[in-house]
Amino acid sequence: MIQLNDIKAVYFVGIGGIGMSALARFFNEKGVKVSGYDKTVTPLTSQLEAEGIAIHYSEEVELIPKDVQLVVYTPAIPKEHKEYQYYLQNGYSVVKRSDVLQIITQSSLNICVAGTHGKTTISTMTGHLLRHSGYGCNAFLGGIAVNYNSNFWASDNNVCVVEADEYDRSFHKLSPDVAVITAMDPDHLDIYGTAEAMEEAFIEFTRKIKPGGWLISKHGLKRYSDLVADNHITYHLNNTNGTVHATNLKVQNGSYVFDVVFGDWLLKDVLLNVGGLHNVENALAAIAVAHILKIDDEKIKAAVAAFKGVKRRFEYVIAPGEGEVVFVDDYAHHPEELRALITGARSLFGDKKLVLVFQPHLFTRTRDLADGFAASLDMADEVILLPIYPARELPIEGVTSELILNKMKLEKKAILTKEELLNSVKLKVDANSVFVTAGAGDIDALLQELKKTIEA
Repeated sequence: MIQLNDIKAVYFVGIGGIGMSALARFFNEKGVKVSGYDKTVTPLTSQLEAEGIAIHYSEEVELIPKDVQLVVYTPAIPKEHKEYQYYLQNGYSVVKRSDVLQIITQSSLNICVAGTHGKTTISTMTGHLLRHSGYGCNAFLGGIAVNYNSNFWASDNNVCVVEADEYDRSFHKLSPDVAVITAMDPDHLDIYGTAEAMEEAFIEFTRKIKPGGWLISKHGLKRYSDLVADNHITYHLNNTNGTVHATNLKVQNGSYVFDVVFGDWLLKDVLLNVGGLHNVENALAAIAVAHILKIDDEKIKAAVAAFKGVKRRFEYVIAPGEGEVVFVDDYAHHPEELRALITGARSLFGDKKLVLVFQPHLFTRTRDLADGFAASLDMADEVILLPIYPARELPIEGVTSELILNKMKLEKKAILTKEELLNSVKLKVDANSVFVTAGAGDIDALLQELKKTIEA
C-alpha cells in the first residue's frame, strides 16, 4: 500500500464530488500538488480552484499531469473515461476514495458515521463539537458545514471524523474506534440486490470496530442483535428504551431546547438552532460521541448552540421572519428522509400550508422505492415532482416521475419541468406557506431563482 509521505502529486478524476473534494483539500493542506477533472464548473470546484487546486473540465488525456504518484477516482465516472483508462493502462496507482481514507485513517482514532440517512448531519455535528470544544479532529464530510463553509478541516490531534459511505461497500475499508449507525433502510439496491444483503454490509461494518470500541446505533434498528461491538448503546429522539434520548423538548423562537439523558448522565437545557426534529435526534448521537470522548458538559452545550447546520440539510433559503414565506431546502432523496423532513417542518410550522417540490434521484431508486416515496410525499399539502435526475444511470423503460405520482393519494400533485416550476411557484405559495425543495440532484441550482420569484 502506498504511503502518504511518498505522495508529492495527486490527481482526482471527479474532483467536484463532495467526498472527493474533502480528500483533495486534505492533500492540498499537506502541501501535496493537487489537480483534477470534473465535467462541470460548480460553486465547490470554483472554491477548490480559489484554494490553489488546478481543475479542467474537458475529458482530455493531453491535459492530465503525468508526474503523479496517486490517482483517485469516483465510482460515479464511467469505466470508459479516457483519463481514468490512461492512468490504468500506464501503470499508475489508481484507487477509489475509500482506499485513500483507509490509508489516512490506519493509525488514527476514528469516529465513523454510517447509515442510509442522517450520516452527513451527524458526522458534521460531531466534527463541529470536537473542533468548537478544542478537542480537535480531522473531518472528512459528505456535506458543507455552514460554520466553516467546508467539508474538510485538519487538526494536530490524530483523530478523524469520517462519513462512512455504504455505497459500493466503501465503509468496509475503515477501522472505527467509535461507530455510529443511523439507519439500514433499503437503498443502493443496484449494488446490493436485496435489503438483506445491505443489512449484512452494515453488520460487517460493525465487525471493523476496534477491540474495546463503541457502537452507537439508532434504537429499533432491524438486526440489532446481529450488530457487533464491545460497547453498544442506542439513541432515539424520545423512546426512553434508547440509552440516549431527549426529554423536556420545547420549541422556542424556531429553535429546540431539550435535556439529554445518557444512562445516569444528564445534560440539561441544550439549545439547538437547526430546524427539524430529526436534527434533535442527530444531535443526540453527536453528543453521545462527545461524552464518550470525555468532553466537558458546558463545552458540549456551547458547541451545539453554535452549530449552524449543513448546507442543504433543512437549510433556510428564506428563514422565519425574513419574508412572508418560509423557504426550506433539503438533500432528502430517500422516502424516510422525506418523511423526517416533512415531520420536522410540521413540528415548527404546523399551522402553515406545506408545498413541497421533489426531484427524484436515480432511476433505480425511483423504481425500487416508488411506494415509499408516494407515502411520504402524501404527508405534504401540495407536491410538485420534477423529472428524475439520472446521475450515473441510463434511463429505464417505464421509470419516470409518473411512477411516484400515480401511487400518491394526495389531490394537489403535479409533474413540472424546471422552467414550468419557476413560472408557477408564485401561484402556489402565499404568506401562510412553507415552501420546501428536496432532492440530491441539481435542484439546488434553482434556489436563487425560486427565492427571487417568491420575494417578487
